[in-house]
Amino acid sequence: MDLKDIDRRYVWHPFTQMKDYENDEPLIIERGEGVYLIDIDGNRYIDGVSSLWVNIHGHAHPIINKAIHEQVNRISHSTLLGISNRPAVELAKRLVDVAPEGLTKVFYSDNGSTSVEIGIKMAYQFWQQLGFPRKKKFISLAQGYHGDTIGSVSLGGIDLFHKIYGPLLFHVEKAPSYSCYRCQLGLEYPACELACAAEMERLIEEHSEELCAVVMEPLVQGAGGMLMARPGYLRKVSQACKKNDVLLLLDEVAVGLGRTGKLFACDHESVSPDILCIAKGITGGYLPLAVTMTTDRIYNAFLGEYTDYKTFFHGHTYTGNPVCCASAIANLDVFEKENTLENLSKKIKFLENYLEKFRELEHVGDIRQCGFMVGIELVLDEVSKAKYPPGDKIGIKVIKEAKKGGVIIRPLSDVIVIMPPLSITMEELKKLLEVTFDSIRKVTEGDKCD
Repeated sequence: MDLKDIDRRYVWHPFTQMKDYENDEPLIIERGEGVYLIDIDGNRYIDGVSSLWVNIHGHAHPIINKAIHEQVNRISHSTLLGISNRPAVELAKRLVDVAPEGLTKVFYSDNGSTSVEIGIKMAYQFWQQLGFPRKKKFISLAQGYHGDTIGSVSLGGIDLFHKIYGPLLFHVEKAPSYSCYRCQLGLEYPACELACAAEMERLIEEHSEELCAVVMEPLVQGAGGMLMARPGYLRKVSQACKKNDVLLLLDEVAVGLGRTGKLFACDHESVSPDILCIAKGITGGYLPLAVTMTTDRIYNAFLGEYTDYKTFFHGHTYTGNPVCCASAIANLDVFEKENTLENLSKKIKFLENYLEKFRELEHVGDIRQCGFMVGIELVLDEVSKAKYPPGDKIGIKVIKEAKKGGVIIRPLSDVIVIMPPLSITMEELKKLLEVTFDSIRKVTEGDKCD
Protein backbone atom coordinates (compact mmCIF):
# COMPACT_ATOMS: atom_id res chain seq x y z
CA MET A 1 0.00 0.00 0.00
CA ASP A 2 1.54 3.35 -1.01
CA LEU A 3 1.46 6.55 1.04
CA LYS A 4 -1.59 7.97 -0.74
CA ASP A 5 -3.61 4.82 -0.11
CA ILE A 6 -2.57 4.84 3.56
CA ASP A 7 -3.64 8.49 3.82
CA ARG A 8 -7.07 7.77 2.36
CA ARG A 9 -7.52 4.73 4.58
CA TYR A 10 -6.41 6.08 7.97
CA VAL A 11 -6.29 9.89 8.15
CA TRP A 12 -9.43 11.89 8.98
CA HIS A 13 -8.82 15.40 7.64
CA PRO A 14 -10.30 18.52 9.30
CA PHE A 15 -12.99 20.58 7.56
CA THR A 16 -12.98 17.99 4.77
CA GLN A 17 -15.81 15.83 3.41
CA MET A 18 -14.00 12.53 3.50
CA LYS A 19 -16.33 10.88 0.98
CA ASP A 20 -15.02 13.32 -1.62
CA TYR A 21 -11.46 13.08 -0.37
CA GLU A 22 -11.38 9.30 -0.66
CA ASN A 23 -12.26 9.62 -4.35
CA ASP A 24 -9.61 12.27 -5.09
CA GLU A 25 -5.90 12.02 -5.61
CA PRO A 26 -4.30 13.08 -2.30
CA LEU A 27 -1.72 15.84 -2.30
CA ILE A 28 0.93 14.89 0.25
CA ILE A 29 3.54 17.51 1.08
CA GLU A 30 7.05 16.29 1.86
CA ARG A 31 9.05 19.49 2.28
CA GLY A 32 9.06 23.24 1.85
CA GLU A 33 11.44 25.87 0.46
CA GLY A 34 10.64 29.54 0.92
CA VAL A 35 7.07 30.08 -0.31
CA TYR A 36 6.99 26.70 -2.06
CA LEU A 37 5.46 23.41 -0.93
CA ILE A 38 6.92 20.29 -2.54
CA ASP A 39 4.94 17.06 -2.69
CA ILE A 40 6.13 13.44 -2.56
CA ASP A 41 6.29 13.39 -6.37
CA GLY A 42 8.57 16.44 -6.49
CA ASN A 43 5.92 18.91 -7.74
CA ARG A 44 6.31 22.50 -6.48
CA TYR A 45 3.40 24.74 -5.44
CA ILE A 46 3.26 28.33 -4.24
CA ASP A 47 1.82 28.26 -0.71
CA GLY A 48 -0.96 30.77 -1.41
CA VAL A 49 -2.57 30.50 2.01
CA SER A 50 0.55 30.26 4.18
CA SER A 51 -0.32 26.69 5.21
CA LEU A 52 -3.59 27.89 6.74
CA TRP A 53 -2.50 31.45 7.55
CA VAL A 54 0.50 30.58 9.71
CA ASN A 55 3.69 30.82 7.66
CA ILE A 56 5.26 34.28 7.73
CA HIS A 57 8.84 34.21 6.46
CA GLY A 58 8.75 31.11 4.25
CA HIS A 59 9.41 27.45 4.92
CA ALA A 60 12.76 26.23 6.26
CA HIS A 61 13.97 29.73 7.16
CA PRO A 62 17.56 29.28 8.43
CA ILE A 63 17.21 31.60 11.45
CA ILE A 64 14.08 29.86 12.75
CA ASN A 65 15.42 26.40 11.92
CA LYS A 66 18.62 27.13 13.83
CA ALA A 67 16.73 28.39 16.90
CA ILE A 68 14.59 25.25 16.99
CA HIS A 69 17.57 22.91 16.59
CA GLU A 70 19.58 24.69 19.29
CA GLN A 71 16.67 24.58 21.73
CA VAL A 72 16.02 20.87 21.12
CA ASN A 73 19.64 20.23 22.02
CA ARG A 74 19.10 22.02 25.35
CA ILE A 75 15.65 20.76 26.38
CA SER A 76 12.45 20.06 24.46
CA HIS A 77 9.92 20.45 27.24
CA SER A 78 9.41 21.11 30.91
CA THR A 79 6.19 22.15 32.60
CA LEU A 80 5.28 25.79 33.18
CA LEU A 81 3.10 24.87 36.18
CA GLY A 82 4.91 26.51 39.07
CA ILE A 83 8.31 26.69 37.32
CA SER A 84 9.55 28.41 34.17
CA ASN A 85 11.96 28.11 31.27
CA ARG A 86 14.27 30.57 29.55
CA PRO A 87 12.51 30.88 26.13
CA ALA A 88 9.07 31.36 27.74
CA VAL A 89 10.42 34.17 29.91
CA GLU A 90 12.31 35.87 27.09
CA LEU A 91 9.38 35.62 24.68
CA ALA A 92 6.96 37.11 27.21
CA LYS A 93 9.16 40.19 27.53
CA ARG A 94 9.52 40.50 23.75
CA LEU A 95 5.74 40.31 23.29
CA VAL A 96 5.03 42.92 25.95
CA ASP A 97 7.54 45.23 24.26
CA VAL A 98 5.74 45.10 20.88
CA ALA A 99 2.09 44.62 21.93
CA PRO A 100 -0.46 47.43 22.25
CA GLU A 101 0.04 49.59 25.33
CA GLY A 102 -1.20 48.20 28.63
CA LEU A 103 -0.87 44.51 27.80
CA THR A 104 1.66 43.37 30.39
CA LYS A 105 0.91 39.71 31.17
CA VAL A 106 1.36 36.65 28.95
CA PHE A 107 -0.50 33.35 29.36
CA TYR A 108 0.61 30.55 27.04
CA SER A 109 -1.36 27.82 25.30
CA ASP A 110 -1.04 25.98 22.00
CA ASN A 111 -3.66 27.13 19.45
CA GLY A 112 -6.09 29.89 18.58
CA SER A 113 -9.13 28.15 20.03
CA THR A 114 -7.49 27.73 23.43
CA SER A 115 -6.19 31.29 23.47
CA VAL A 116 -9.77 32.56 23.11
CA GLU A 117 -11.11 29.96 25.56
CA ILE A 118 -8.59 31.24 28.11
CA GLY A 119 -9.56 34.84 27.41
CA ILE A 120 -13.27 34.32 28.02
CA LYS A 121 -12.57 32.35 31.22
CA MET A 122 -10.30 35.13 32.44
CA ALA A 123 -12.95 37.75 31.69
CA TYR A 124 -15.67 35.75 33.46
CA GLN A 125 -13.59 34.99 36.56
CA PHE A 126 -12.31 38.58 36.70
CA TRP A 127 -15.77 40.03 37.22
CA GLN A 128 -16.84 37.30 39.63
CA GLN A 129 -13.81 37.94 41.83
CA LEU A 130 -14.37 41.69 41.75
CA GLY A 131 -17.86 41.15 43.18
CA PHE A 132 -20.01 41.56 40.04
CA PRO A 133 -21.90 38.23 39.94
CA ARG A 134 -24.36 39.45 37.29
CA LYS A 135 -21.58 39.94 34.74
CA LYS A 136 -21.80 36.61 32.92
CA LYS A 137 -22.65 37.52 29.31
CA PHE A 138 -20.60 38.03 26.17
CA ILE A 139 -21.25 39.85 22.90
CA SER A 140 -19.68 38.62 19.67
CA LEU A 141 -20.27 39.21 15.96
CA ALA A 142 -22.44 37.31 13.53
CA GLN A 143 -20.19 35.50 11.02
CA GLY A 144 -17.45 35.44 13.64
CA TYR A 145 -15.10 32.52 14.15
CA HIS A 146 -12.99 32.01 17.25
CA GLY A 147 -12.07 28.34 17.11
CA ASP A 148 -13.52 24.93 17.75
CA THR A 149 -13.51 24.42 21.52
CA ILE A 150 -16.91 24.73 23.21
CA GLY A 151 -16.43 28.25 24.57
CA SER A 152 -14.96 29.46 21.29
CA VAL A 153 -17.77 27.85 19.32
CA SER A 154 -20.33 29.55 21.60
CA LEU A 155 -18.86 32.88 20.50
CA GLY A 156 -18.84 31.86 16.84
CA GLY A 157 -21.47 32.90 14.36
CA ILE A 158 -21.13 30.58 11.36
CA ASP A 159 -24.09 28.21 11.25
CA LEU A 160 -22.41 25.84 8.79
CA PHE A 161 -19.73 25.11 11.40
CA HIS A 162 -21.60 25.61 14.65
CA LYS A 163 -25.35 25.04 14.40
CA ILE A 164 -25.25 21.31 15.08
CA TYR A 165 -23.55 21.92 18.44
CA GLY A 166 -26.23 24.36 19.63
CA PRO A 167 -27.38 22.28 22.65
CA LEU A 168 -23.79 22.18 23.96
CA LEU A 169 -23.22 25.94 23.87
CA PHE A 170 -23.86 28.90 26.18
CA HIS A 171 -25.91 31.90 25.00
CA VAL A 172 -24.04 34.85 23.52
CA GLU A 173 -25.54 38.15 22.35
CA LYS A 174 -24.80 38.60 18.66
CA ALA A 175 -24.12 41.96 17.01
CA PRO A 176 -24.36 42.25 13.22
CA SER A 177 -21.23 41.57 11.21
CA TYR A 178 -19.34 44.64 10.05
CA SER A 179 -19.33 43.27 6.48
CA CYS A 180 -20.70 45.65 3.85
CA TYR A 181 -21.15 43.40 0.80
CA ARG A 182 -24.04 41.50 2.38
CA CYS A 183 -24.96 44.03 5.06
CA GLN A 184 -27.20 42.41 7.67
CA LEU A 185 -28.91 45.75 8.23
CA GLY A 186 -29.69 46.18 4.53
CA LEU A 187 -27.78 49.45 4.29
CA GLU A 188 -25.10 50.95 2.02
CA TYR A 189 -21.77 52.44 3.05
CA PRO A 190 -21.02 55.32 3.60
CA ALA A 191 -24.63 56.50 3.82
CA CYS A 192 -25.15 54.03 6.69
CA GLU A 193 -22.77 56.05 8.89
CA LEU A 194 -21.48 52.80 10.42
CA ALA A 195 -24.90 51.67 11.62
CA CYS A 196 -23.37 48.28 12.52
CA ALA A 197 -21.12 50.05 15.03
CA ALA A 198 -24.10 51.95 16.42
CA GLU A 199 -25.94 48.65 16.90
CA MET A 200 -22.95 47.21 18.74
CA GLU A 201 -22.81 50.33 20.94
CA ARG A 202 -26.51 49.90 21.71
CA LEU A 203 -26.04 46.27 22.73
CA ILE A 204 -23.08 47.13 24.96
CA GLU A 205 -25.01 49.85 26.75
CA GLU A 206 -28.16 47.73 27.07
CA HIS A 207 -26.33 44.76 28.60
CA SER A 208 -23.50 46.58 30.39
CA GLU A 209 -24.50 45.50 33.89
CA GLU A 210 -24.42 41.82 32.93
CA LEU A 211 -21.69 41.90 30.31
CA CYS A 212 -18.22 40.38 30.77
CA ALA A 213 -16.69 41.27 27.45
CA VAL A 214 -17.11 42.01 23.79
CA VAL A 215 -15.21 39.45 21.69
CA MET A 216 -14.38 40.15 18.06
CA GLU A 217 -11.87 39.79 15.26
CA PRO A 218 -10.53 43.28 14.54
CA LEU A 219 -10.64 44.55 10.93
CA VAL A 220 -11.17 41.15 9.27
CA GLN A 221 -13.53 38.25 10.01
CA GLY A 222 -11.33 35.55 8.52
CA ALA A 223 -13.22 32.25 8.44
CA GLY A 224 -16.48 34.17 7.94
CA GLY A 225 -15.31 34.91 4.40
CA MET A 226 -12.60 37.58 4.68
CA LEU A 227 -15.17 40.16 5.76
CA MET A 228 -13.65 43.62 6.21
CA ALA A 229 -14.55 46.36 8.69
CA ARG A 230 -14.70 49.98 7.61
CA PRO A 231 -12.31 52.51 9.20
CA GLY A 232 -13.49 53.68 12.60
CA TYR A 233 -15.57 50.62 13.50
CA LEU A 234 -13.03 49.14 15.91
CA ARG A 235 -12.37 52.47 17.60
CA LYS A 236 -16.09 53.04 18.19
CA VAL A 237 -16.47 49.60 19.79
CA SER A 238 -13.43 50.19 21.98
CA GLN A 239 -14.79 53.52 23.16
CA ALA A 240 -18.18 51.99 23.94
CA CYS A 241 -16.52 49.26 26.02
CA LYS A 242 -14.51 51.79 28.02
CA LYS A 243 -17.55 54.00 28.57
CA ASN A 244 -19.60 51.10 29.93
CA ASP A 245 -16.76 49.33 31.82
CA VAL A 246 -16.92 46.24 29.63
CA LEU A 247 -13.80 44.28 28.71
CA LEU A 248 -12.70 44.15 25.06
CA LEU A 249 -11.21 40.85 23.89
CA LEU A 250 -9.62 41.01 20.45
CA ASP A 251 -9.00 37.76 18.61
CA GLU A 252 -5.92 38.43 16.46
CA VAL A 253 -5.23 34.76 15.81
CA ALA A 254 -5.64 35.24 12.04
CA VAL A 255 -5.04 38.97 11.62
CA GLY A 256 -2.00 39.44 13.86
CA LEU A 257 1.72 39.25 13.11
CA GLY A 258 1.78 41.48 10.04
CA ARG A 259 -1.13 40.10 8.01
CA THR A 260 -2.87 43.48 7.82
CA GLY A 261 0.33 45.45 7.21
CA LYS A 262 0.97 46.23 10.88
CA LEU A 263 2.18 43.87 13.56
CA PHE A 264 -1.29 43.84 15.14
CA ALA A 265 -4.55 44.75 13.43
CA CYS A 266 -5.69 46.91 16.34
CA ASP A 267 -2.63 49.13 15.77
CA HIS A 268 -4.40 50.55 12.70
CA GLU A 269 -6.85 52.37 14.97
CA SER A 270 -4.60 52.76 18.03
CA VAL A 271 -6.83 50.47 20.10
CA SER A 272 -5.49 48.66 23.16
CA PRO A 273 -7.76 45.80 24.24
CA ASP A 274 -8.05 44.32 27.71
CA ILE A 275 -7.31 40.86 26.33
CA LEU A 276 -5.45 40.00 23.13
CA CYS A 277 -5.31 36.52 21.60
CA ILE A 278 -2.42 35.58 19.30
CA ALA A 279 -1.61 32.26 17.62
CA LYS A 280 -1.10 31.02 14.02
CA GLY A 281 1.86 33.15 12.88
CA ILE A 282 3.41 33.61 16.32
CA THR A 283 6.11 30.98 15.63
CA GLY A 284 6.39 31.92 11.96
CA GLY A 285 4.31 28.87 11.09
CA TYR A 286 6.71 26.27 12.51
CA LEU A 287 5.24 25.00 15.77
CA PRO A 288 1.93 25.23 17.68
CA LEU A 289 1.90 28.08 20.18
CA ALA A 290 -0.67 30.62 21.34
CA VAL A 291 -0.74 33.53 23.72
CA THR A 292 -3.44 35.32 25.67
CA MET A 293 -2.18 38.73 26.75
CA THR A 294 -3.89 40.87 29.33
CA THR A 295 -3.52 43.88 31.61
CA ASP A 296 -2.36 44.39 35.17
CA ARG A 297 -5.95 45.21 36.11
CA ILE A 298 -7.17 41.74 35.12
CA TYR A 299 -4.08 39.95 36.44
CA ASN A 300 -4.34 41.65 39.85
CA ALA A 301 -7.90 40.37 40.34
CA PHE A 302 -6.46 36.85 40.49
CA LEU A 303 -3.97 37.64 43.27
CA GLY A 304 -4.72 36.61 46.85
CA GLU A 305 -3.97 34.15 49.58
CA TYR A 306 -3.79 30.49 48.60
CA THR A 307 -6.98 29.81 50.54
CA ASP A 308 -8.85 32.57 48.66
CA TYR A 309 -8.87 30.25 45.62
CA LYS A 310 -8.52 33.13 43.20
CA THR A 311 -5.98 31.16 41.16
CA PHE A 312 -6.66 30.85 37.43
CA PHE A 313 -7.16 27.10 37.30
CA HIS A 314 -6.39 26.60 33.64
CA GLY A 315 -3.40 25.10 31.86
CA HIS A 316 -2.16 22.72 29.21
CA THR A 317 0.56 20.08 29.34
CA TYR A 318 2.67 21.84 26.72
CA THR A 319 1.97 25.38 27.95
CA GLY A 320 5.02 27.57 27.29
CA ASN A 321 6.88 24.78 25.49
CA PRO A 322 10.49 26.00 25.18
CA VAL A 323 10.98 24.80 21.59
CA CYS A 324 7.82 26.63 20.46
CA CYS A 325 8.85 29.75 22.36
CA ALA A 326 12.34 29.64 20.83
CA SER A 327 10.72 29.49 17.40
CA ALA A 328 8.55 32.50 18.27
CA ILE A 329 11.56 34.52 19.45
CA ALA A 330 13.35 33.73 16.19
CA ASN A 331 10.21 34.74 14.28
CA LEU A 332 10.32 38.18 15.92
CA ASP A 333 14.06 38.36 15.19
CA VAL A 334 13.38 37.81 11.47
CA PHE A 335 10.74 40.56 11.47
CA GLU A 336 13.44 42.95 12.69
CA LYS A 337 16.44 41.67 10.69
CA GLU A 338 14.60 41.49 7.37
CA ASN A 339 12.45 44.62 7.85
CA THR A 340 9.44 42.47 7.04
CA LEU A 341 6.75 45.08 7.69
CA GLU A 342 8.64 47.87 5.97
CA ASN A 343 9.15 45.73 2.85
CA LEU A 344 5.52 44.63 2.86
CA SER A 345 4.00 47.98 1.88
CA LYS A 346 5.08 47.74 -1.80
CA LYS A 347 3.75 44.20 -2.03
CA ILE A 348 0.42 45.26 -0.54
CA LYS A 349 0.12 48.05 -3.12
CA PHE A 350 1.00 45.65 -5.95
CA LEU A 351 -1.60 43.22 -4.66
CA GLU A 352 -4.23 45.95 -4.42
CA ASN A 353 -3.58 47.11 -7.99
CA TYR A 354 -3.54 43.62 -9.49
CA LEU A 355 -6.81 42.66 -7.79
CA GLU A 356 -8.58 45.30 -9.87
CA LYS A 357 -8.09 42.99 -12.85
CA PHE A 358 -10.31 40.40 -11.15
CA ARG A 359 -13.26 42.78 -11.52
CA GLU A 360 -13.25 41.94 -15.23
CA LEU A 361 -14.46 38.44 -14.38
CA GLU A 362 -18.17 37.87 -14.84
CA HIS A 363 -18.73 35.95 -11.61
CA VAL A 364 -16.59 37.94 -9.17
CA GLY A 365 -19.08 39.65 -6.89
CA ASP A 366 -16.75 41.31 -4.39
CA ILE A 367 -13.03 41.68 -3.77
CA ARG A 368 -12.00 42.30 -0.17
CA GLN A 369 -8.47 43.17 0.88
CA CYS A 370 -6.79 44.23 4.10
CA GLY A 371 -3.02 44.17 3.84
CA PHE A 372 -2.03 40.65 2.77
CA MET A 373 -5.46 39.19 3.47
CA VAL A 374 -7.71 38.79 0.42
CA GLY A 375 -11.15 37.31 -0.18
CA ILE A 376 -12.61 37.06 -3.70
CA GLU A 377 -16.31 36.20 -3.51
CA LEU A 378 -17.70 34.29 -6.48
CA VAL A 379 -21.39 34.65 -7.27
CA LEU A 380 -23.84 33.20 -9.75
CA ASP A 381 -25.09 36.67 -10.62
CA GLU A 382 -23.12 39.85 -9.96
CA VAL A 383 -26.15 42.17 -9.87
CA SER A 384 -28.37 40.19 -7.50
CA LYS A 385 -25.39 38.74 -5.57
CA ALA A 386 -27.04 35.34 -5.91
CA LYS A 387 -24.87 32.53 -4.57
CA TYR A 388 -23.99 29.37 -6.40
CA PRO A 389 -25.86 26.25 -5.24
CA PRO A 390 -23.67 24.42 -2.70
CA GLY A 391 -23.66 21.32 -4.90
CA ASP A 392 -21.80 23.23 -7.61
CA LYS A 393 -18.73 23.31 -5.32
CA ILE A 394 -17.37 26.29 -7.27
CA GLY A 395 -14.73 27.20 -4.70
CA ILE A 396 -13.42 23.63 -4.60
CA LYS A 397 -13.27 23.49 -8.39
CA VAL A 398 -11.25 26.71 -8.49
CA ILE A 399 -8.61 25.47 -6.05
CA LYS A 400 -8.31 22.18 -7.94
CA GLU A 401 -7.71 24.14 -11.12
CA ALA A 402 -5.14 26.33 -9.37
CA LYS A 403 -3.27 23.25 -8.19
CA LYS A 404 -2.70 22.33 -11.84
CA GLY A 405 -0.97 25.70 -12.22
CA GLY A 406 1.33 25.14 -9.27
CA VAL A 407 -0.60 27.09 -6.64
CA ILE A 408 -2.16 25.94 -3.36
CA ILE A 409 -5.12 28.04 -2.20
CA ARG A 410 -8.18 27.17 -0.14
CA PRO A 411 -11.73 28.54 -0.34
CA LEU A 412 -14.20 29.54 2.33
CA SER A 413 -17.22 28.14 0.51
CA ASP A 414 -17.20 30.25 -2.68
CA VAL A 415 -14.83 32.89 -1.34
CA ILE A 416 -11.34 32.32 -2.72
CA VAL A 417 -8.75 33.22 -0.09
CA ILE A 418 -5.30 34.56 -0.92
CA MET A 419 -2.94 34.97 2.04
CA PRO A 420 0.66 34.14 1.09
CA PRO A 421 3.72 34.29 3.36
CA LEU A 422 4.85 37.88 3.89
CA SER A 423 8.22 36.92 2.42
CA ILE A 424 6.81 36.19 -1.06
CA THR A 425 8.63 38.02 -3.86
CA MET A 426 6.89 40.25 -6.40
CA GLU A 427 7.48 37.65 -9.10
CA GLU A 428 6.00 34.87 -6.97
CA LEU A 429 3.07 37.06 -5.97
CA LYS A 430 2.39 37.85 -9.63
CA LYS A 431 2.33 34.15 -10.50
CA LEU A 432 0.01 33.41 -7.56
CA LEU A 433 -2.43 36.06 -8.79
CA GLU A 434 -2.19 35.04 -12.45
CA VAL A 435 -2.94 31.39 -11.68
CA THR A 436 -5.81 32.34 -9.36
CA PHE A 437 -7.29 34.68 -11.99
CA ASP A 438 -7.07 32.07 -14.75
CA SER A 439 -8.51 29.36 -12.49
CA ILE A 440 -11.53 31.47 -11.55
CA ARG A 441 -12.11 32.41 -15.18
CA LYS A 442 -11.85 28.85 -16.45
CA VAL A 443 -14.18 27.40 -13.78
CA THR A 444 -16.82 30.16 -13.82
CA GLU A 445 -16.80 31.14 -17.51
CA GLY A 446 -15.83 27.90 -19.19
CA ASP A 447 -15.72 28.17 -22.96
CA LYS A 448 -16.03 31.99 -22.81
CA CYS A 449 -12.40 32.25 -21.71
CA ASP A 450 -11.09 30.46 -24.83
